[in-house]
Amino acid sequence: MSGFRPGVRLGIDVGTARVGVARCDRDGLLAVPVETVPRTDAAAARVAELAAEYDAFEVLVGLPVSLSGGETASTADARAFAGQVAAASAVPIRLVDERLSTVSAHAVLRDAGRSQKSSRRIVDQVAAVVLLQQAIDVEKSTGYPAGAALSDPQEPA
Repeated sequence: MSGFRPGVRLGIDVGTARVGVARCDRDGLLAVPVETVPRTDAAAARVAELAAEYDAFEVLVGLPVSLSGGETASTADARAFAGQVAAASAVPIRLVDERLSTVSAHAVLRDAGRSQKSSRRIVDQVAAVVLLQQAIDVEKSTGYPAGAALSDPQEPA
């Protein structure tokens, strides 16, 4: 077992209109929302700036696979966005299964008494928090990083 690697990570929830960004502390105790980035041509560069600003050693991009584990159009879009972030930053990128992060984010916000409409601006950040926290928990419980390195497509997500 390789153990938990200390250091700040960013979690990224890629959507068609917005990109949710979350970060964790160095010890991986808590994932918190950072920013919702509009999905424009500058989005990947903004994520790279945030990685530098928070001195992240890794960026975890959510990979929205179907419930059966298959690839979808959203999966291809998230992979392409991860490639853009990698081109704009020297920080390693990992792709992590985020099957239910947006559903979980909506449930958390609903439980907090927020309507879907009032949650629209922050749901992407909350989804990024959910996927980042899940990835941290996986690494802490298994001793291995969650997901697959972007540069290693053979490794399972």
